[in-house]
Amino acid sequence: MKKEIFYPLIDIDKVVPIINRISIFGGLNDLQLYRIFGVLNSVYYKKDEIIFKQGDSPSNIYIINSGKVKLYFEKENEIFELIEFGVGSCFGETALIGIQPQSATAIATEDVELLIISKKALMKLAKEDKDIFSRVILNIARETCRRLSQAENVELHYFLKKKK
Repeated sequence: MKKEIFYPLIDIDKVVPIINRISIFGGLNDLQLYRIFGVLNSVYYKKDEIIFKQGDSPSNIYIINSGKVKLYFEKENEIFELIEFGVGSCFGETALIGIQPQSATAIATEDVELLIISKKALMKLAKEDKDIFSRVILNIARETCRRLSQAENVELHYFLKKKK
């Protein structure tokens, strides 16, 4: 796994086209979005590079600005593919908020640019702007609930596949 090199997000216009697809920013006004843009960094991964591994300590919320990322987990020496995310999707947020190890491995399925909200930046928002922080946390909770529902379908798929 490579060492992440973060770059400040200088070109906000690169994010504006996908802003409506980023569920964790839902309900934020323009001023609040501008504040969020101020804490974003970007990082690049080549196809097949691992972003984080199952069991790693969480350090960032990742938002896909370009490319695709797949999440999978290993259990009892079997690999289970969970989901492939595209532009505007975020991942890593549940482990960061839940203070839990990563429950899956994230791998770039093509060259990818990720926008990053670090744990440190998120905690700074918690101290400095409770409205933004509360909205983002509420949106993360909603997204987590949606994903739990989807995860049940994935689990059922693998269960039925094993029974055959």
